[in-house]
Amino acid sequence: MAREQLKNLTEPMYYILLALSEPQHGYGIMQEVEKRTEGRVKIGAGTLYNLLSRFEEEKFIVQLSEENRRKTYTLTDEGIEILTEEYQRLKQLVSDGSDFLEGRVR
Repeated sequence: MAREQLKNLTEPMYYILLALSEPQHGYGIMQEVEKRTEGRVKIGAGTLYNLLSRFEEEKFIVQLSEENRRKTYTLTDEGIEILTEEYQRLKQLVSDGSDFLEGRVR
């Protein structure tokens, strides 16, 4: 998965990276995403562990520890950069939409 393929993150990708702003294990990530989105986004175990593996390969996250089969991950500088770029992209989308939807078309 090349970085270019990650130029636009999916919703689960975005929220998983956001949840990893603090070190978390898999179940903790799922809980954090559900809490942050007030239950709107739920990430299944298969999706989560597939994305964690891909993010680890791309060096967006790093495993900090493993205890009783529970792996704890956190963001790397590269992961923070990807998350920041996606945040900026989403802000621009909202800005562009608000210009039209709020009647302020130039």
